[in-house]
Amino acid sequence: MQDPIVCSICKKDQTIITDVVTGEIVCGKCGLVISDKIQDTRQEWRDFMTTEEDKDRRRTGMPTSLARHDMGLYTMIGRGHKDARGQVLAASMRSTMGRLRTWDLRTQGSSNRSLRTAFDQLNILKDKLGLPDAIVEKTAYTYRKAHERGLVRGRQTSAALVAALYLACREEGTPRTLNEICKISNLKRKAISRQYRDMVIELDIRIPTVDPIKCIARIANQINLNQKIKQKAINIMNAAIKSALSAGKSPMGLAASTLYLSCLINGCNNMGQTVFAQTAGVTEVTIRNICKNLRNHLDLS
Repeated sequence: MQDPIVCSICKKDQTIITDVVTGEIVCGKCGLVISDKIQDTRQEWRDFMTTEEDKDRRRTGMPTSLARHDMGLYTMIGRGHKDARGQVLAASMRSTMGRLRTWDLRTQGSSNRSLRTAFDQLNILKDKLGLPDAIVEKTAYTYRKAHERGLVRGRQTSAALVAALYLACREEGTPRTLNEICKISNLKRKAISRQYRDMVIELDIRIPTVDPIKCIARIANQINLNQKIKQKAINIMNAAIKSALSAGKSPMGLAASTLYLSCLINGCNNMGQTVFAQTAGVTEVTIRNICKNLRNHLDLS
């Protein structure tokens, strides 16, 4: 047992006050600061709610996430032999808790095995594609909805997960092509496309069109083009959108074509159509046809 803290001036321990907010131990009579580096050993409570009705709801620990099979709410029965009051459990109670622990692990493993496998693959794809947490959470939300509707039953789990990932990228406006995701996930495009169409129809999801200007920035950053070329390509793209020349064309192909034209206008002739085609994931014929169409209908001077 530790000795009580005594003020060196008043020589009394009944006047000692501990301030956990400032981390100080002071004497309540003379005001002497005995220590200013105490540790706060209380339980940590944080308020993450902003609305008025949820103001009193608090929690501790790691935040919940849809990208975990248990949403981060997993609990387990400990292996200790004492209860919350520190008393040793009886032998019959220890045996009962052991059986409950075993069945608890079995039920959680059997019910979440499919989600556990899918979200483990999602973490791998997150690192490979460099996806933000918003895309990962949206993917997990879409996959859970498809799992509840029975769209995953009898099909390849990885194909359904990649389809949900591509769907989340389209909804959030992240420029990721289907060919790129197929190549990284090592899956066939046909399987992912079929699963993607089923999710869009069954879940009644409205897919926004891909912003080709974001595709310009992505391609230009991969080829290391300067800001002058990117700005000229954006101007050409805006003119094409205003003239309705972008309707029905691939956003990546259109972005690669405008960058190629911008390089020609700014005198950067050291990169051919092959570089832009390989970076955008389209063919050189696509770039030639789009460039010809833009030259015929726009003033590129």
